[in-house]
Amino acid sequence: MEFFTHPEFDNHEQVVLFSDKATGLRAIVAIHNTNLGPALGGCRMWNYASDAEALTDVLRLSRGMTYKAAITGLPLGGGKSVIIGDAKKDKTPQMMQAMGRMVEKLNGLYIVAEDVNTDDQDMVNIHQHTGHVVGLPVSGTGTAGGNPSPMTALGVFTGLKTAVKHRLGKTSVEGVRVAVQGLGNVGYSLCERLHEEGAILTVTDIDTGRIQKAVDQLGATAVGLDEIYDVDADVFAPCALGGIINDKTLARLKVSVVAGAANNQLETGRHGVALKEKNVLYAPDYVVNAGGLINVYYEYLARITKGVQGREEDAIRHIYAIRETLEEIFLRAEHENVCTAEAADRVAEKRFLFLENGQDKAA
Repeated sequence: MEFFTHPEFDNHEQVVLFSDKATGLRAIVAIHNTNLGPALGGCRMWNYASDAEALTDVLRLSRGMTYKAAITGLPLGGGKSVIIGDAKKDKTPQMMQAMGRMVEKLNGLYIVAEDVNTDDQDMVNIHQHTGHVVGLPVSGTGTAGGNPSPMTALGVFTGLKTAVKHRLGKTSVEGVRVAVQGLGNVGYSLCERLHEEGAILTVTDIDTGRIQKAVDQLGATAVGLDEIYDVDADVFAPCALGGIINDKTLARLKVSVVAGAANNQLETGRHGVALKEKNVLYAPDYVVNAGGLINVYYEYLARITKGVQGREEDAIRHIYAIRETLEEIFLRAEHENVCTAEAADRVAEKRFLFLENGQDKAA
C-alpha cells in the first residue's frame, strides 16, 4: 500500500498498523494533526474489500476529525481508527480488549470513541486496557458521556434548522419536506426530532425493519435506496456513509438544502462548488455532525477534572452553538464568493494550521 503518495494523505502525523493474532484484530489508527490537543476520533469496524480501502477510509476520516474539532472550538486534534472485519461475525470482547491494548501503546496521542459498528459496551471492553477512551456508559451523575448518537442527532437537527432558516426563511421545520438517507442511531433520532416539529419525512435504509418503524411511528414515506436522490423535497439529509454527493447524484437532487449526519458527504471538493452552482445550500458535514464529538469531549473533561467540569448541560450548550458557527460559514461563503465547504475549511484551518512560533499559517 502507498502511504505518503496516497491521494488521501494530508501530512498525517502518524499512521499505525495494529494486529493481534489471538483475537483476529487487524486495525489501522491514523493521527492527522495534534496542534490543538490529543487526537480524538471513533473506532469504526467495517468489512472492507481490501486493506487499501480501509486505509483510504481512515485517512479521510481522521482529517475530517481535525477540522471538526477545530471548527467547534475544542482543544483536540483529529484521529480515527478502523478495524477490518465483519462486526456481526468477527467482533468479540477479546478483540476490543486487544484494541484497548493497542490504543494504550500510543500514550494518549489518540483517544478512541465509538463509531460505525461499535458501541458503548465495546468502549467498556477497550477501557479495561486503556484510559484513553470516551463514550463509556453515563454514571447518572449529570456528566456528559454515553452513547453519542442522540447528541450527534441534536447537532444535526440544529444545523439543519439553521440551514432551513438561512435558505428558506423558516424558523421551524413544520411542513418542511426532508428526505433522510439512513436510519441508524443518528438518522432515526434525527427523524424523531423532525417529526416532533412537524416535518414531512421521506426515508430509505438498507434495513427494511427500520424503514417500517419510521413509516409506522413517524408517518414517513418509504422509497428505495437509489430513489432517495429523486425525491422532490426541501432538504436532503444524508445519514449513512460518505461520498454520496457525486457526479451521478448531483444532477438528480431536487432540494434547496443538504444537511445530514454522514461524514465526507462530498465525493470531492469540486462537488461543493457544484452544489453552490446548483443553488443548493450545503451545511458542511463536519460542522453539522459535531454533536457527538462535543459530547464525548465533555465526558473526557469530566474525567480529567474528576467531575469539576464536563457537565451534560455544558455539552448541550456547546452543541447549540453549531447554529452560530454555521451562520458564520454561510455569511463568509457569500462574502468571499466560495462554496460553504471551502468557507468552513478556511475557518477551521485558521484555528489549527499555525507555525511553530505561533503565527497564523492560514491567514
